[in-house]
Amino acid sequence: MNRRDFLKTAAAAGIVSGLPSASHAATGSAYKTKLEKALIAQVADDVTCERIAKAGFPGVELTQKGITIEQAIQGRRTAEKHGLKIHSLMSGGGDFNNAGPAARRNSIEEMKHRIRVAAAYGASTLLLVPCRVNGDTPKPAQFKIVFDPKTLLVKSVVEGDNAPFAAYIAAQNMATELSRSAVDELLPVAAREGVIICLENVWNNLWVLPDFAAAFVRSFDTPWIKAYLDLGNHVRYAPTEQWLRTFGRTIAKLHIKDFKIDRAKKNDGDFVPIGQGSIDWKSVREVIEEIGYNGWVTIESGGYSDAEHSALMDRFFAGQGV
Repeated sequence: MNRRDFLKTAAAAGIVSGLPSASHAATGSAYKTKLEKALIAQVADDVTCERIAKAGFPGVELTQKGITIEQAIQGRRTAEKHGLKIHSLMSGGGDFNNAGPAARRNSIEEMKHRIRVAAAYGASTLLLVPCRVNGDTPKPAQFKIVFDPKTLLVKSVVEGDNAPFAAYIAAQNMATELSRSAVDELLPVAAREGVIICLENVWNNLWVLPDFAAAFVRSFDTPWIKAYLDLGNHVRYAPTEQWLRTFGRTIAKLHIKDFKIDRAKKNDGDFVPIGQGSIDWKSVREVIEEIGYNGWVTIESGGYSDAEHSALMDRFFAGQGV
């Protein structure tokens, strides 16, 4: 589906309001792409919304579970009173690869409810991490995934002998198949409610390389399934610029954080405040322009005050680094 057709579908579904407008985007920039900044919060109450708006953020992404439809409607009213847009809702991690059918069913039904809550908030997207696997995996720099482009089944994860990772390969393939089945069941709800399901892999040992992760998202072949790409989560596997270029217009939303690579450490590095890691933020902004991404960029990082984060985002949007 091309962009024009997608926008028609989006307008019919009532999701275009989740995209940024020039009035809220960073100004004074030579870039054609329009970005909006947001913070993450648990709930949209008066205290929280006033704090976020005062810091200069036009948007917020919410996280709290156990919210009713009525509470979400009230949260939307509160946010709007303070001039804020609730642009997305985090669903938390799914349990789609659980060996127990009852557990999988509970997770699917919970996600259906979260989609309805997102719609009640007025959010255009629901962030969904389908599941995770544990056990022995290659080091991030070792990954060389070979997969079938049609079935997405993994054949190998490293060059040479894959015997040490046989269990991981089997777990990855099961997670892919069960997650596809679960997400397929969520699609009618998402389309009916006008909420895009944004798939994300968050250190869950699944779909860890750009081409594999993008192929998984695109395999659904629908405007209701897109990617939520975190600019800092996966730099230990591949440069942020590579992730952006590989996903391209599959991206619906962006998170921003930073990561300092140190291959000698257990996790190949550490998360650090934005600007103190291994990411070249001027280069990343250029690639965002290159792929034509227009949308929300939500801070998922600590180390600074709200006001400092707001100023940092303005510099990033303008191509000045952070």
